[in-house]
Amino acid sequence: QVHLVESGGGLVQAGGPLRLSCAASGSFLSTYHMGWYRQAPGKQRELVAEITSGGSTNYADSVKGRFTISRDNAKNTVSLQMNSLRPEDTAVYYCTAAALKIYWGQGTQVTVSS
Repeated sequence: QVHLVESGGGLVQAGGPLRLSCAASGSFLSTYHMGWYRQAPGKQRELVAEITSGGSTNYADSVKGRFTISRDNAKNTVSLQMNSLRPEDTAVYYCTAAALKIYWGQGTQVTVSS
C-alpha cells in the first residue's frame, strides 16, 4: 500500500512560480513510476509530468519548458516546479505512484489569476 500527500498548492499570479511536493509512504517506492496529473473544472484528468524509477522524464506539451518534475528517493518525495504559470494551469493537481497498480493522492488546488 502506498500513501501520497500533496502540498504546495495555492493562489498565484500569472507568470509566477509555484512548487508542489508529494510525500510518499510505502515499500520499494524508489521502484515506482511517479507522476503528476491535473484536472480542471469540466475537463478530463490529464498527465502533466512523469518520472521513472531511473529518472527519465516526460511532460505534457502544454507544460514543456515551464514545469520540472524531480524525485528524491532517499526522502520518498516527488516535486513539481512550475514556472511561468498561466490561468489555464488552474486545476487540482494529483500526485501518483504506479507499479502493478496506480495510487493517487488527494489532490491540491492550484489557482492562477490573470
